[in-house]
Amino acid sequence: MKSFRKPAALTIAALTLAAAPTTAVAHDGTHPFANCTEAYENGHANIPETDEHYGRHLDRDGDGVGCDQPPADFVPAGSEAEPEGADLAETGGDGITLYLAVGTAVLLVGGGTVYLTARRRDPR
Repeated sequence: MKSFRKPAALTIAALTLAAAPTTAVAHDGTHPFANCTEAYENGHANIPETDEHYGRHLDRDGDGVGCDQPPADFVPAGSEAEPEGADLAETGGDGITLYLAVGTAVLLVGGGTVYLTARRRDPR
């Protein structure tokens, strides 16, 4: 039974890490964006040289304006555009709820499998 504990613990740890969500970190606004994707995600486009978010690496054509080709679905920072379904009541839930539910289910199934497997191997 002892030789089975370590692989089971490693399996449960791996499943937990696989089910854990990754989170994006918002730009703090005190330095240039790492790339234009980050700028667009934070609502910035057409960044002039005088802006604190400007960096030469963001200005591919060298015209003094960085990230000057935003995607079609670009939404500027501070715009009044509301996402679709914004008129629904706020429930306090967020995107992590699904990950918690899936992670809990994985842990329960994995733990049950480990328990039943260990119990079958026990000669008692």
